[in-house]
Amino acid sequence: MTAKVIADDVEALAVAATLADEFRAGASERDAERRLPREELERLTASGLLAVTVPAEYGGADVRQETLAEIFRLLAAADASLAQIPQNHFVYVNVIRRQGSPGQQEFFFKEVLAGRRFGNAQSEAGTRHVQDVRTRLEPRPDGSYLLTGVKHYSTGALFADWIPVLARADDDNLNVAYVPRDADGVTVVDDWDGMGQRTTASGTVRLDAVRVPADRVVPHHLTFQGPQLHGAVAQLLHAAIDAGIAAGALAEAVEFVRAKSRPWFESGVDTAAEDPLLIQRFGELALQVRASEALLGVAARAVDAARDELTDDSAAEASIAVAAAKAHTAATAVEVAGALFEVSGTRSALNSLNLHRHWRDARTHTLHDPARWKIQHIGRYVLNGTKPPRHGLL
Repeated sequence: MTAKVIADDVEALAVAATLADEFRAGASERDAERRLPREELERLTASGLLAVTVPAEYGGADVRQETLAEIFRLLAAADASLAQIPQNHFVYVNVIRRQGSPGQQEFFFKEVLAGRRFGNAQSEAGTRHVQDVRTRLEPRPDGSYLLTGVKHYSTGALFADWIPVLARADDDNLNVAYVPRDADGVTVVDDWDGMGQRTTASGTVRLDAVRVPADRVVPHHLTFQGPQLHGAVAQLLHAAIDAGIAAGALAEAVEFVRAKSRPWFESGVDTAAEDPLLIQRFGELALQVRASEALLGVAARAVDAARDELTDDSAAEASIAVAAAKAHTAATAVEVAGALFEVSGTRSALNSLNLHRHWRDARTHTLHDPARWKIQHIGRYVLNGTKPPRHGLL
């Protein structure tokens, strides 16, 4: 594939807005039929959007995180599954930026600019907790490794050219092995059956003694030995997806009530859109959506500021700002997607309309990590000045 190279933030946002309008048209049908968005993902890739965070010295636009968050918000408002697929792509482009050697950066950034996609293979089922990673990199005499393990929730892997795999070496340190999708010993299974985000193909990746050259392994554990934005960047994109789901659900509720809902007979008005109680509820929902979008912008600008001058203090402030945005957007996405039915009436519950996809997407996506722990870290930071931990999930 030949991908366009986007020049700057302005072009990136314009391209994202255009694609979001195109993708919105078929989103409900793709979800209802669980038809994977292969064609749409090819168009997204060809547009150059997946390369917008490549550093300028390697030929990329190196857009601000505020721009990247808005790209994800726009895409998620149109199709939350499609927006979820490249989330880890950007996370693992960032890993190369942070810990890749000059040779690795030159190679992989060229790959991304050419339209190659990163998937992910990081989560494992049945372990003690999310950071109990049991996939292993076994060193070989020639300096290469054998990679063995099973990964779940591997969003993007089915569509990837490269699958970044989170694994531990003999010293138990955490590394990322970048493995070709078609490498011997790699099996990607499309067995995702979640009620929401149904077309992300977030299934299983099996790694059976996969040969990995030394120059395809990045020492990810070094990321957490100093100030870092790895978790903040990843969580910012999750927050943007939640904000997009909320905006998409609100827009669909507005359209439905204007065109199809009937006013309650006691209201004394001719249309549902004139019902004062519905007007009140839409005002409340719009307030929640606007607040989420504002918090998302604040968080993105905090991440950008920290990238410009990374210190313990700036990294902590960015992580807390992102945690606040993520906690609020998660709650807003679920509330607004559920309230869609409250304001629209009985007809909106028809399965044939598939309006419930917004709630299913919101409820599924917001399970990624618990907002209650983010609120704990916010409280500790505000009350006692305790900086958030460097574990990559905040």
